[in-house]
Amino acid sequence: MGFWQNVDNELKFQCRQRKELASSASFDVSYIGKGIRRNSIPAADLALRIAKSLNVSLEFLLDMPETDNSAPIDTQNETNTALRLYHKYSDFAAELETLSSTEQDAFLNLLRVMNSAHTAKNQ
Repeated sequence: MGFWQNVDNELKFQCRQRKELASSASFDVSYIGKGIRRNSIPAADLALRIAKSLNVSLEFLLDMPETDNSAPIDTQNETNTALRLYHKYSDFAAELETLSSTEQDAFLNLLRVMNSAHTAKNQ
């Protein structure tokens, strides 16, 4: 994912609006949509203001390995993996939540069957 898509995903995760971020980081809100369409990266000073406003690392927004050594490496990797999976599948999870519990169970069973078939095929 690109920088601006990561920004947009983080906004969803934090339940914040684009306009709020634009105001707090002093940039035009249209930059987000344009940046996603162009898959661009903003100037370094703006990228840093955005990261600070979102309270995430610049590395996270740039899809780079985290350089913070304050947490054990396994914890950092688990956290990064969990966040990336959340961002990747958040729309899917929201759709799944609209189903009844019976439908959710049926869907999860279908996924398990498909996964078993895939595993058996690749052995």
